[in-house]
Amino acid sequence: MPKVKTNRVNYPEGWELIEPTLSELQAKMREAENDPHDGKRKCEALWPIFKIAHQKSRYIYDLYHRRQEISKELFEFCLDQGYADRNLIAKWKKPGYERLCCLRCMQPRDHNFATTCVCRVPKHLREEKVIECVHCGCKGCASGD
Repeated sequence: MPKVKTNRVNYPEGWELIEPTLSELQAKMREAENDPHDGKRKCEALWPIFKIAHQKSRYIYDLYHRRQEISKELFEFCLDQGYADRNLIAKWKKPGYERLCCLRCMQPRDHNFATTCVCRVPKHLREEKVIECVHCGCKGCASGD
């Protein structure tokens, strides 16, 4: 007889400390996904979703790398289960990308003239002082700001 697969997940130690915050962010994400986007541009409808995904990843990153409050096992579990973006966190570890808002802002193929997004330009070098990224709605994520 074949084994029956179960969907039970063994949560690592310390999960009960971060679970309420992640549940709250997950509820906000569901609300943002179901929110009507009447009167908004096509790209503006996705901005709240990018913002919440960034918040979840930053929360887990800060707990592990900045405050050292969670174990490596719990950090890897969160990445494997999709609670945080592994590639975005990898970029945050590199110098110059500490405040990166999303991965689309640094990919040259998504922008005119094969450059990065306007939100990656430091504020003192901008011609316009108030800008918004087309991809995620970021107002500036250059590490020099």
